[in-house]
Amino acid sequence: MFEIIRRSQQKPSPKGTVTFEGEPYGGQVSMFVMNSPPGHATGLHKHPYSETWVLHSGEAEFTVGDETVRAHAGDIVVVPADTPHSFANVGSERLDIVCIHASGRIEQENL
Repeated sequence: MFEIIRRSQQKPSPKGTVTFEGEPYGGQVSMFVMNSPPGHATGLHKHPYSETWVLHSGEAEFTVGDETVRAHAGDIVVVPADTPHSFANVGSERLDIVCIHASGRIEQENL
């Protein structure tokens, strides 16, 4: 069996982020689909699994452990499990990004 979650069924947050957890559908990944305005940032946090970001448009600055790096449209960023990280839209345009969690449920520890 397979599942299709239609756009009309997806409930975006007030900032426009769609959250998907795969476990209820038999999936082993979860994700945030974001389209963030300039200046939007996440707080420092970590997960007990890896996280992968795919940037479709915009520019983001990632803090990963003690390092800071910029990523642009077309880049893929991967952070290992239990690594403190955050990111911010540092560009002048909206940041269109998919944040893929290697887990059927999103687990996050804010730091």
